[in-house]
Amino acid sequence: MRLPKALVDELHLAPGDELSVIAASKTEIVVEKRDRRADFLNAMNQFRWPAPEDYKFDRDEANER
Repeated sequence: MRLPKALVDELHLAPGDELSVIAASKTEIVVEKRDRRADFLNAMNQFRWPAPEDYKFDRDEANER
C-alpha cells in the first residue's frame, strides 16, 4: 500500500513497521503505528521477568540463525 509522505514522516515509519487500521470510511482511513517492542515488553510483565535496564528488543537479532 502506498502512503502519503506526510503520514510516513508524521508516524516516523520505516520499512517493516506495522500499522493498525482504527477506522475507515469512503473518504478517510485512521491508522496508528503498532509498536511491537512495547507489546513484547508488556507481555513480559505477565511473567514477572524484568528486563535489564539497558535491554533493547531487536527483532532481527532474535530471529538470526
